[in-house]
Amino acid sequence: MTPPKAVLTVADKSIELPVLEGALGPNVVDTRTLGAGGLFTYDPGFLSTASCTSSITFIDGDAGLLYYRGYPIEQLAERSDFLETAYLLWYGELPNSDQRKQFEAGVMRHTMLHDQMLSLYKGFRRDAHPMAVMVSIIGAMAAFYPESSDVGDAHEREISMFRLLAKVPTVAAWSYKYNRGEPFIYPQNGMGYAENFLHMLHATPCEPYEPSPVLARALDRIFILHADHEQNASTSTVRMAGSSYANPFACIAAGTACLWGPLHGGANEAVLKMLAQIGDVSRIGEFVAKAKDKSSGFKLMGFGHRVYKNMDPRAAIMRQTCHEVLDELGLHDDPMFKIALKLEQIALEDEYFIQKRLYPNVDFYSGIVLRALGIPTSMFTAIFALARTAGWIAQWGEMVANPAHKIARPRQLYTGLQRREFVPVALRE
Repeated sequence: MTPPKAVLTVADKSIELPVLEGALGPNVVDTRTLGAGGLFTYDPGFLSTASCTSSITFIDGDAGLLYYRGYPIEQLAERSDFLETAYLLWYGELPNSDQRKQFEAGVMRHTMLHDQMLSLYKGFRRDAHPMAVMVSIIGAMAAFYPESSDVGDAHEREISMFRLLAKVPTVAAWSYKYNRGEPFIYPQNGMGYAENFLHMLHATPCEPYEPSPVLARALDRIFILHADHEQNASTSTVRMAGSSYANPFACIAAGTACLWGPLHGGANEAVLKMLAQIGDVSRIGEFVAKAKDKSSGFKLMGFGHRVYKNMDPRAAIMRQTCHEVLDELGLHDDPMFKIALKLEQIALEDEYFIQKRLYPNVDFYSGIVLRALGIPTSMFTAIFALARTAGWIAQWGEMVANPAHKIARPRQLYTGLQRREFVPVALRE
């Protein structure tokens, strides 16, 4: 069968462009040959541009689908755990029993930070934002593991991947501890991944912390839901940085910095602020009316999604998790959760929200869960970065190992002045 082609005609010149077919999703017009004809595509934000090939994550925003390596996110969140999901993202298949044990042991072997990194934390102000600290500490790891710069060595790449997945929870927890002026709590390798993070976050030398299995499972599920999400801004940043064969720690630090932007990683924090602003179920109608009034400037946070034009498949999972956590802690009368439930009901029944496809997304509930787990809002984006590290590593590893890899070099539509001649300063008017 002859592969399909697209024909682009500009003035009196026609260019044939191959059409590539993916395993799922829409076909893609291959525009790589346009440059030879003196043309480039213009796509601000890369909204209609495939920047790479990838076999890791698939999203169908219209159908509300999210697959990791072909597995629906609902099945992974219900039946898997975060480290097994990370293995799947990295290697393409779910591990057998022996592979799983070896992988978990490989991760836990690297959970501690180099002791000299303690002095790096002391260089920050006590009120430094945890994300600022995380960006710096993750990037600084390149100085402690210089061998990781040999990204052409598959063995060194894999060691760096393990180090990142293992150490980022410690980096995040210590960023929080430093912020609070509390002693650092070292990782306990006998604990599960999420359980260990909660322990490092909440324990003190004089008071141990033992999270219930329900709470640890809830956090683990948050990690799974946020582990990867195709070519979003932070993942694209990791790939862009990594395209130059930059050190992997520098690449993940770059992704972390991008995630810190309020348009990317801060949505669940914004949801909590909105719920606090509403304050009571009796005031919901007032705020819904403001949201419908374009002149009010008010926006309901946690509804709709850049990609999903249907229900975010992660939202229903997060809603269930929210119930489980609040039941476990006896917080089911939590006023914020009551407001959230009422808002969700309105969004699913009100014609305004239905027409605009403003369904609740994963951020709508995750902030409430994190708050119930005793995690402050300043740490919400850090939790996101911790989880997304698994996906960033998988995307980076896939890109570097691709024999067709090229350094990223976007083009531009130049709108500045045309050629001018230099005028000496004495002659300028």
